[in-house]
Amino acid sequence: MSSIHDIKEESLQLLKDADNLEKLEKLRVEILGKKGLLADLMKQMRDLDKDERPVFGQKVNDLKQELEKIIREKISSFIESEMLKKLSEEKIDITLPGASLKHGNKHPLTLMSDAILELYTSMGYTVVKGPEIELDKYNFERANIPENHPAREMQDTFFVDVERLLRTHTTAIQTRVLESESNNLPIKVICPGKTYRRDDDDATHSHQFIQIEGLLIDENIKMTDLKGTLEVMATHLFGDDQKIRLRPSYFQFTEPSVEVDLVCFNCKGEGCSVCKQTGWIELLGAGMVHPKVLEMAGIDSLRYSGFAFGLGVDRAVMLKYGVKDIRSLYTNDVRLLDMFDRFD
Repeated sequence: MSSIHDIKEESLQLLKDADNLEKLEKLRVEILGKKGLLADLMKQMRDLDKDERPVFGQKVNDLKQELEKIIREKISSFIESEMLKKLSEEKIDITLPGASLKHGNKHPLTLMSDAILELYTSMGYTVVKGPEIELDKYNFERANIPENHPAREMQDTFFVDVERLLRTHTTAIQTRVLESESNNLPIKVICPGKTYRRDDDDATHSHQFIQIEGLLIDENIKMTDLKGTLEVMATHLFGDDQKIRLRPSYFQFTEPSVEVDLVCFNCKGEGCSVCKQTGWIELLGAGMVHPKVLEMAGIDSLRYSGFAFGLGVDRAVMLKYGVKDIRSLYTNDVRLLDMFDRFD
């Protein structure tokens, strides 16, 4: 029995002196392994009397469990110490700012286009798009602008060949719709898209701009229907207190035709340099669809009538958000685009 006590004391001292995992593992094998100290103790059982063997075996087993527990605890202690050491050596200063991910936002032209399209689709209009490279037939002739007509000089054009051009207005979409839907009346469409003209490149003109045009054809459509529709759009885009004014004008596609003005956003109608002291700012053109345009599409102009309007999205953005130079909308200057984050 004295040998068990001696091996216990020896093992405890050895384990106490072990100061790293490598030494501890080596001692574990020396003490608990198949050829270790406890294995040697078990061999002594064959020299004991039959009555002494169970008591001896129990004491050896108790010692084994005690030593295993001590070894497990020391292993856990070493692992924890090693982890703390690494954490200390690899410490991260969490007070430093993290890497920020910049999120994008909608372009102001997209914001305005979405607002207009959402309004008109909620009123029952269908969004229709068309080709940007258009036939002269739909861009000019079906819009009541025949060849050599002086109005073509107002829309100096990028021609691809004799018959095709970059469309100068989204009216071309409307003339296509009038033709394709002439036997499927009424017509109620909103037509967005890019348009192109050889305009001077200055603060208020660009060779490319975005238009959204509306068209409604049905029986008994009057000028008052057009005015009410435009008033809804004006208040939706520019505020509930916004008012519009209709001025007589001339467009080949419509008769009668009007220019639609908004109360000046800067002076609220009092008159200032922005509105040239008039109190009003021009927004869009509109009118009742010309009977000849209906007849060219195969629609009975005595039975059906309608209105059309065309809005320059770029101009609406400039008016609503105070953008001074139309070219700013196409230069992708992040400083400008970041200003519209709050509107997205």
